[in-house]
Amino acid sequence: MTEILALRDVHKSFGPIEVLHGVDFALAGGEVHALIGENGAGKSTIMKILGGFLEPTAGGVLLDGEPAPYRSGAEAEALGVVVIHQEFNLAQDLTVAENIYLGREIGGLFLNHKAMRKGAQDLLDQLESHVSPDARIRDLPVSDRQMVEIAKALSRNARVLIMDEPSAVLTHREVQILFRQIDRLRAAGVALLYTSHRLDEVSHIADRITVLRDGAVVRRAERGELTEDGMATAMVGRDLTDIFPPRRTEFGCVALELHDFAVPPLVEGISLSLRRGEVLGISGLVGSGRTELAEGLVGLRPHGGSVSRSGAPIRIRSVTDAAKHGIGYLTEDRKERGLLLEKSLRVNLTLPDLPRFGAPLLSRAKEEAALTQAIADFDIRAPERGMEVGNLSGGNQQKLLLAKTMLPDPEVVIIDEPTRGIDIGTKSQIYAFIDRLAREGRSVIVISSDMPEILGLSDRVLVMRQGRAAAVLEGDEITEHALVRAIMGTRERTTEDA
Repeated sequence: MTEILALRDVHKSFGPIEVLHGVDFALAGGEVHALIGENGAGKSTIMKILGGFLEPTAGGVLLDGEPAPYRSGAEAEALGVVVIHQEFNLAQDLTVAENIYLGREIGGLFLNHKAMRKGAQDLLDQLESHVSPDARIRDLPVSDRQMVEIAKALSRNARVLIMDEPSAVLTHREVQILFRQIDRLRAAGVALLYTSHRLDEVSHIADRITVLRDGAVVRRAERGELTEDGMATAMVGRDLTDIFPPRRTEFGCVALELHDFAVPPLVEGISLSLRRGEVLGISGLVGSGRTELAEGLVGLRPHGGSVSRSGAPIRIRSVTDAAKHGIGYLTEDRKERGLLLEKSLRVNLTLPDLPRFGAPLLSRAKEEAALTQAIADFDIRAPERGMEVGNLSGGNQQKLLLAKTMLPDPEVVIIDEPTRGIDIGTKSQIYAFIDRLAREGRSVIVISSDMPEILGLSDRVLVMRQGRAAAVLEGDEITEHALVRAIMGTRERTTEDA
């Protein structure tokens, strides 16, 4: 296989902090090369250097054996080096077709919208996507936005395709479609870089694997040389066989109860109870109503039915109402709805509970003290306290969002996709944190598309299908087989109140 794009002894520093230490890395035509490592290991920095978005502090980038002539992402793309970013690079107010052809519009002074819609539809059909070319990006769920990003990349006729966590928000079916496209591109001689925290995907799709830790290459392997456990150990430098905490066996009284709860027109007829010290997992396909149920419960969507806290009826019409009743919510979309990426850690942490830090004037000293405590409690690793949150790794962003959610000290905590786009080492930390919440006597709801996560964390599981409760599983019933059958609707089951 011919080497197309490579790094040679690359170092990268941000100010006085060096984040890459002499990295050698190469992509060859007709192969999938997986780059794996914990959040903060340097994967995104390598991809940005390869894609022309960053320049190395030392060392070089080679294209076809010569110094790469590009100095920007646009110049790299013009030479066939295309990046699918983990952070969506889409214009919110433009249509799907307009985004796919943005910067390469068909037509001169008068754009040929018909041709662009047809081209977009052909790409979406190739991806077996139901998204309309005329839909506006802001109206699409995150999984559909990811498919648009992939369609946009496929339209570029890439020689090198760099994929940063492309499957993080996709369903199992969509991942299989993505893999078929990767196989097609590999057969056509395209060089592919693939990053994912889903190590089963890496094992399935990668021809070669490079493992990063703390900005340096610590392991290289060919297909079949590393098991998933071997990859995890190489990434974090320690054994992670016991990633999930032991199951809890003692629970308190009912802390939260829903009866005939509905979020029209997406969710209806949900009745459940949540005990103190319990983790209730909510599973189901994308579109089953899991997130909409949570958003209705915390006042982000209009809802009907009844809600009780510790046996007393309550009304929740806003997130502020939910907080007053001791209910906290961690959104599935940390970048658009959870954090202010251009603000500092301190501003993000204290925003939901500003009155505790002084009125009418905020006490900077109290805010800084709260941040110091959060950094210690949640192991938030930031080179500088005053840095923009957007420059943190995904894992540290998620830890900050957890700290922000817990600052008002909620008794009921709803966590939507707790480890999406998070490395296995940080996953272990977050799982331990969720377990600690439950053992402190708090009540936790975990919504997740990750089946092992639901199986490993939950004391009970509510399975949703088409906006309704399809099954409630408890104890020995919580198995992969039972969960899959309930999700797909291939069993008849009468559900009791959860």
